[in-house]
Amino acid sequence: MEPTATGSNRSLLKVVVALTPVAGSILFPLVVPILMLRVSISAGVIAAVLIGTLWFAAMLRTSEMPGHH
Repeated sequence: MEPTATGSNRSLLKVVVALTPVAGSILFPLVVPILMLRVSISAGVIAAVLIGTLWFAAMLRTSEMPGHH
């Protein structure tokens, strides 16, 4: 039995759901301090706001919530 497009999409979604929290928790503490040291404190603050907002939106978008009955 070959995987269908729906099965492939579901598999990809599961990978994205699994990697979203990991990516944000690794990216955030690496990028922000490096920018603060190498560029400026304001660049680090801007990066923190942008990364935090994008990470939050990605977490909401990929969340697996139970259906309402």
